[in-house]
Amino acid sequence: MTVFPRLTPVLQDALTKLLGERLNLSTAICERHGQGEAHHPGMPPEAVAFARTTEEVSTIMQLCHAYDCPVVPFGTGTSLEGHTAAVAGGLCLDLSEMAEILETNGEDLDCRVQAGVTRKQLNQYLRDTGLFFPIDPGADASLGGMAATRASGTNAVRYGTMRDNVLGLTVVLADGEVIRTGGRARKSSAGYDLTRLMVGSEGTLGIITELQLKLYDIPEAISSAVCSFDDLEAAVNTVMLTIQSGIPVARIELLDAVQMDAVNRYSKLDYPVAPTLFFEFHGSEDAVKEQATRVGEIAQEYGGGDFQWASRPEDRNRLWQARHDAFYAAINLRAGCRGWPTDVCVPVSRLAEAILETRRLIEEAHLIAPMVGHVGDGNFHVLFVVDTDNQEEMARAARVNTAMVEMAIDLGGTCTGEHGVGLGKRKYLVREHGEGAVGVMRRVKMALDPKGILNPGKILPDRE
Repeated sequence: MTVFPRLTPVLQDALTKLLGERLNLSTAICERHGQGEAHHPGMPPEAVAFARTTEEVSTIMQLCHAYDCPVVPFGTGTSLEGHTAAVAGGLCLDLSEMAEILETNGEDLDCRVQAGVTRKQLNQYLRDTGLFFPIDPGADASLGGMAATRASGTNAVRYGTMRDNVLGLTVVLADGEVIRTGGRARKSSAGYDLTRLMVGSEGTLGIITELQLKLYDIPEAISSAVCSFDDLEAAVNTVMLTIQSGIPVARIELLDAVQMDAVNRYSKLDYPVAPTLFFEFHGSEDAVKEQATRVGEIAQEYGGGDFQWASRPEDRNRLWQARHDAFYAAINLRAGCRGWPTDVCVPVSRLAEAILETRRLIEEAHLIAPMVGHVGDGNFHVLFVVDTDNQEEMARAARVNTAMVEMAIDLGGTCTGEHGVGLGKRKYLVREHGEGAVGVMRRVKMALDPKGILNPGKILPDRE
């Protein structure tokens, strides 16, 4: 895609009148906003606009629509598939200053927030109410960005993904029109489900500025445990039988031996360097004990070691922080290298087959690539730790990534369980959905964004 200046002097003047110093053209700020966490090359915008209200976003979009200027929405920049790259230049619209919690409704277990509120900020605000928001992708991502990428994370096996926990949205369309989708009711049969259309649209159909979210009661009892296994297959089989037995665990995380070595070094822990499962159980005291006992029996069946328990909040937090630091721990294995994260999701019954074959492909390609997974719902991740200047190494990683994705699709799964499509997974969309379905996606995009200014170059593959 050819990049040429889109922020004309006339448009720049209009945006400056609206935003003042909140329109930033500095090289450092633009470069920061054109780069995510992963290996994708940075593609900076021409300017960054910091919005504070839905009305400001609407006016910005009206101006950019009038001058055909591309707009890339930005939350905290933690995306992994190149979502924030300004592939066509233009304006980055940073929503991080839209960080107000607008209302909470304890009796109905819901709240309304601006898009720049982060998940940690919301849970800190809720701390004394007995409520919490469970979607936890690891990074302290913005809730607007989490909705835009249909994020999930470690709690998804019990609480679902963002798709299941967004009741309604305020969205600004490409021409600046403001629409509100959904509402506070827990179900509705009224018309097309525009909320679900926008959740996962990655800023290509509209810009999310407010969210109505489900909340949950903090469980009476929470307990976490770690259990190591002699081999990867035994750990995965434990997961599969746990889920198939209907045990309502809150989290099941798999870390392979390579990742455990990295976590031990980075977080100064001393767990066995072996395939390991991290569990968390939520419920009443009796329910948590029953869940833990049943899972412990299943783990023993497959040769798992004794559970190491963490019941105090500070111990649980340390355990899960180590899990959330897995990305940085893995990168730390090779000085001067970057992370190429990828993920797929398969039916739980095919999980062992998919993970074992992926590990075989990694070893055959002589790559350093730890594996982790929210395996309770069939979603697992590989992080290639690569020298991005070594083209031969990058080619080997690309071959493994493609083989892993194609295998997942062949097993009835998907090219991405939670990272989103962005730039990195566009080429697999037709393979997964077929030309017909992708054609419908193109028509939806054309209907809502006929000028193609909303996050161009993302999700939809280039036409052959």
